Amino acid sequence: EDMTTAFPMRAFDEEILKEPNVYRTYEAITHYGEAIKSIINEQCGDGIMSAIDFYCDVGTTTGKHGEKRVVITFNGKFLPHIEQKMDDNSAKSPRD
Repeated sequence: EDMTTAFPMRAFDEEILKEPNVYRTYEAITHYGEAIKSIINEQCGDGIMSAIDFYCDVGTTTGKHGEKRVVITFNGKFLPHIEQKMDDNSAKSPRD
């Protein structure tokens, strides 16, 4: 089926990790994940980065020895954690 008419499906195929660029990116996120989470929480408060309202940019820069380097920018909306309280729910229960 043509990709322009197919529904997007979210899935994870472990085969993709055999591709070196994908594996190294995955490895970097896994390795630095806790530090990234701590920085986000320190700078923004308790919450998460949205992966729905999200932009990703990939570019290059030049290192101090003249080597080409990769720059990946994740730009996601910050979503603060909020406490859900039943008293705040104005919708009637379907069981009422």
